[in-house]
Amino acid sequence: MTSTTSTTTSASPGPATGPTGSSTGRPGPTPARPGPPAGPAHGKPAGPNVPARPGGSGGSPHRATPRRAGLSEQAARAGIEAACRILHLPTIRDHAAEAISVAEREQHSYAALLAELLLAECDDRDDRSRARRIREAAFPRPKRLEDFDFTANPSINPATIATLATGDWVTTGTPVCLLGDSGTGKSHLLIGLGTAAAEAGHRVRYVLASRLVNELAEADNDRQLTRVIARYGRVDLLCLDELGYLQLDRRGAELLFQVLTEREERNAIAIATNEPFSGWTKTFTDPRLCAAIVDRLTFNGHILETGTTSYRLAHTRTQRATP
Repeated sequence: MTSTTSTTTSASPGPATGPTGSSTGRPGPTPARPGPPAGPAHGKPAGPNVPARPGGSGGSPHRATPRRAGLSEQAARAGIEAACRILHLPTIRDHAAEAISVAEREQHSYAALLAELLLAECDDRDDRSRARRIREAAFPRPKRLEDFDFTANPSINPATIATLATGDWVTTGTPVCLLGDSGTGKSHLLIGLGTAAAEAGHRVRYVLASRLVNELAEADNDRQLTRVIARYGRVDLLCLDELGYLQLDRRGAELLFQVLTEREERNAIAIATNEPFSGWTKTFTDPRLCAAIVDRLTFNGHILETGTTSYRLAHTRTQRATP
């Protein structure tokens, strides 16, 4: 059997038998199938600007970024301008030329220049986001907690306001109730707390109680009530002002109750009212519904009483007395 195989092998033309086949008489390994010729696949000509993939055919599927060496100063600045517009980097676009000049003059490294531009973009983006959240909150006028005059209203504890200014109560979905007569700073504190929450990154919505009830009633008539309630339920903090100034009928009270139920123990709510809780039956004529609403607004909440002395009235009298 071995002799026949050897004869056949020597008589057949073909590739030479490897060293293993020569010594044992066994045929050598089957030659590998020739691969595709080097160059572009399928015979398509490769464009001059198409870079080769790193690592060969088994490497990363992403193409290597071509280097643009030898750009003139004018072309480089034009490229920065165009790239910043495409990538939506307005701060880098506006300050790149100045930052480059400073870096060249003070011999900063490339990494320091890049870090300065990127950090400036991040800072400005944060500022724009804060401004957008405050604008979307729909506050009627700008009010900040640091502008509140605690000496004019000693009923308000500055330490309590400082604690609320951190926004932890918004994160945990805790309610805040501001109770007091007109002119005692309820709306100022309400808007200030909402502004602080918006600046901290929370989604905030300010609305008058009467306007919210009217919006809910219109949505109910248009069969859009579920959508509107869900929209008010999604914001992190709902600032409800002037609750108790107007009497609500049973339908309005029930609609408002649905919003409060949607947010209960999940998202925070802050209210300002001129009525103590014992007088809420004037606003919510159904005693059981009134008790349920009070329960939702006070459970584990912060209750701040702003007193009865009107700051606005005292300020007006002081101005008139001043010659």
